Amino acid sequence: MLNGQPVVRLIGKKGKPSTLQLANYQSMAVTTKLLSRMGSFIKLGYGLQAKGTVYNAHNLATSYHKKQALTGDYHNIKVDYFKVKLSQGVMPETADVKISKVTGGLEISWDPSYNEDLQHNDSVMVMICCPETGADKEYLNIARRSEGKCFIPLQEEVLNQQIEPYIAFISADGTMVSDSIYLGNLNGRGKNEAQKQEEEKYQQVKTRFDQVAVSYSAQMEAHYGNRPRTKAFKFLEKEYDTLKNQLKHLPGKPG
Repeated sequence: MLNGQPVVRLIGKKGKPSTLQLANYQSMAVTTKLLSRMGSFIKLGYGLQAKGTVYNAHNLATSYHKKQALTGDYHNIKVDYFKVKLSQGVMPETADVKISKVTGGLEISWDPSYNEDLQHNDSVMVMICCPETGADKEYLNIARRSEGKCFIPLQEEVLNQQIEPYIAFISADGTMVSDSIYLGNLNGRGKNEAQKQEEEKYQQVKTRFDQVAVSYSAQMEAHYGNRPRTKAFKFLEKEYDTLKNQLKHLPGKPG
């Protein structure tokens, strides 16, 4: 009531989101996509840190990666794989961790020595991220620390695409975990979604241009190099010139 009169409060129209809001939405989408492929690893890697708090492992991992492991501005926000942390804990870092491509897969090695904090029966966790295809591999207990190395079997197609590998160690009783270690990019950076779409668009235009070019050349040849004075040919020529010009300026042209 206002001055004795009933008043109805209307909900205002939601305005267009700002660039900052859009960037926040995209950051969350990129983070969610990354972590959705490694749920079990995250559960072990952040589970101890979450104990005794109101958060769960996924909450903590999401918070860290959204704030610390992304790069770029709106429209081009992507994962900085160097900063990705799939586990965070107090177990000391393991020395001399290496990765190499071998026949049929990957070999990962580490210093197998142990002490009071690094036990011989600590479990080795490995995460193989494949951003181009999403064909990620989670290994939560692939070896023991004392073994000093492990082998990850991969098909040739996967072995030659962009690979972002990580390793972490967790105690046999699950009471202590290490920070994950980034083993370094293999095979360079793959194409992102925008680049793939650009290539697909270019190929669509190129396919249509090739079809039109055949008809255009046939018409010109049939008229001994002279342009036919028909409406159909005018439309054909216009499309030919338009597509030809598009191909000159479209991104996504094969290297």
